[in-house]
Amino acid sequence: MTSTEPTLIAASDRRRWFALAIVMTAAFMDLVDVTIVNIAIPSIQQDAGASFSQIQWITAGYALAFAAGLITGGRLGDIHGRKRLFLIGIGGFTLASALCGFAAGPEMLVASRILQGGMAALMVPQVLSIVHATFPAHERGKVFGLFGAIVGLGAVSGPLLGALLTEWNLFGLEWRPIFLINLPVGIVGLILGSRFITESKAPKALKLDLVGVALVTLGLLMLIFPLTRGEELGWPLWGYVSMGGSLVVLGALVAYERRKTARDGSPLIELSLFRVKSFAAGIAVQTVFGIALGIFFLVWTLYMQLGLGWTPLRAGLTGVPFSIAVSTAAGLSVQQLVPRFGRKVLQAGALVMGAGVLLYIWESERYGMAIASWQMALPLVVMGAGMGLIVAPLTEAVLSEVPREYAGSASGLINTVQQMGNALGLGLVSVVFFGVIGDDLRPAQVGPAFVGGFQHALWWVAAVMGVIFLLMSALPKRPAQHAEGAELPVGAEKEPELVS
Repeated sequence: MTSTEPTLIAASDRRRWFALAIVMTAAFMDLVDVTIVNIAIPSIQQDAGASFSQIQWITAGYALAFAAGLITGGRLGDIHGRKRLFLIGIGGFTLASALCGFAAGPEMLVASRILQGGMAALMVPQVLSIVHATFPAHERGKVFGLFGAIVGLGAVSGPLLGALLTEWNLFGLEWRPIFLINLPVGIVGLILGSRFITESKAPKALKLDLVGVALVTLGLLMLIFPLTRGEELGWPLWGYVSMGGSLVVLGALVAYERRKTARDGSPLIELSLFRVKSFAAGIAVQTVFGIALGIFFLVWTLYMQLGLGWTPLRAGLTGVPFSIAVSTAAGLSVQQLVPRFGRKVLQAGALVMGAGVLLYIWESERYGMAIASWQMALPLVVMGAGMGLIVAPLTEAVLSEVPREYAGSASGLINTVQQMGNALGLGLVSVVFFGVIGDDLRPAQVGPAFVGGFQHALWWVAAVMGVIFLLMSALPKRPAQHAEGAELPVGAEKEPELVS
């Protein structure tokens, strides 16, 4: 070994850890952005004069654009380079954040949030692919553990950070700093990423399936748009026609994907995966779970701030026990419980989370408008513990019986349907919440109406948890340890080709 070789190795080591810090920061920025917006929704509604359907689209538009673009974002990285797509994604995400922060009205904010979700779909799939390309196999376990910690930190810090930024009203900007805070982070990530991330591509990248993306997006829009606007417009006939037509479009998607598989073997959705019973059940669980979370988090925020009249800071602090419970239970389930009890842990999580929802309904009914933050702590901890038991081991359970060569495609599909479920849940808020609180409420009626709407929505969430419990019976009793790389996004299931 020459005298310069140790120096080169050390330099390379420093470079890859810098790259890790950059992509982890971008992942954290995306995770926080999802939770930070929820806590500021009532302030946005009041300050920007947004209608209830518009505030649904501020969150649902992001989730829909993110879901529709995830698999395509992964494939674009495989074809054109993960570093290149990551830099385009983080640059676009930063620009969209600026547009959100300086939005002149609710229409511009909704459009900017849709753009932000699309840019996140280019950025996020590259994160684990870059890790896979940058770190040797024996170090990836440690890196993925660090990624899990980042996810937990994002869940805890997002609502609190959003509450503080909204409460402080920096420079008189009201809610806008929740988006503008992304600007310095994104700019630094763009500069450092261009310097320290090594380019990589998949050796045999699949082709794009833009027709598949268009059909998925159209089908979901035809379903979600009437749901969000229906209550406001008096449920017109065209809404029912659109929702019925969405099933036709999604049926056409399945037929097209079959033909594309036979023609060139590069469909957007690998339909053969659905022949694996555990995968099909797991996809159903992810979708329905996303619906439950989409309903709960938006309604919960509106209940605390518009119904009970709490400040964003008080609402954010009230949610801290929930976030801590999720993180703690997630670590416990993966490290100790699932290896011993397998599928029963996930089913117990569904029951525990459902019990927490029922406890929340009971406390909300008992205390009404006088409920205190500390009285919410118990149901939130129970709900958080149940959610933590589900979220961490679910992906492994869904992937455990998937053929290794399809692990990346399956993982990308899991993330996509979870976001689609979330968008659908946010759309259903019009039905399960706004549909029962009534219109033209007098000031004295707003609080009781929102409390009643919250309780009604939670009954729906409890029912969904029961459905999830039943669907989980089709998951493997004891998921096998999946092959290395199984949790990576599309294209990362094979060793990538490094580009100098």
